[in-house]
Amino acid sequence: MPDIRTLSAEEARAAIPALAQVLADCVAGGASVGFMQPYGPDDAEPYWRDVADAVATDASLLLVAELEGRIVGTVQVGAAQMPNQPHRGDLKKLLVHRSARGRGLARLLMEAAEREAVSHGKTLLVLDTATGSDAEAIYPRLGWQRVGVIPDYALWPQGGFCDTTLFYKRLA
Repeated sequence: MPDIRTLSAEEARAAIPALAQVLADCVAGGASVGFMQPYGPDDAEPYWRDVADAVATDASLLLVAELEGRIVGTVQVGAAQMPNQPHRGDLKKLLVHRSARGRGLARLLMEAAEREAVSHGKTLLVLDTATGSDAEAIYPRLGWQRVGVIPDYALWPQGGFCDTTLFYKRLA
């Protein structure tokens, strides 16, 4: 049974090597999550240090999925918003290591992220994801509303333009 939990800043810093492995694996697998190939765990560590710093200032919530004590998935909620958007959060970097896919971890991470967002006063979450990706199919099944597509929004990690699909979800 997977363990889904929210990390403190100290726990996030200690988890950087494991988080870097997950991110590097996803980029190697073609996930358009902001980074270009080749991209290894060493490349990912500065990103995760910045995330840990954001957790320390309550700007982000960082959740992980563990199987047998090993981090195999993660998601973030960007909690710091402009003064006129205190109710909104940005869902970021839903990542599941390829070796752990097909076990419902994405759903469990999303459900936990939504609960955590509510506990931090968020009533609306937004996200974007690569159009046509496996990830895009997950969100409607979890109650997210598709807003539309922005063409040529980013690049695939191996190169070439990637459209992005925008989603939102109102939280209870």
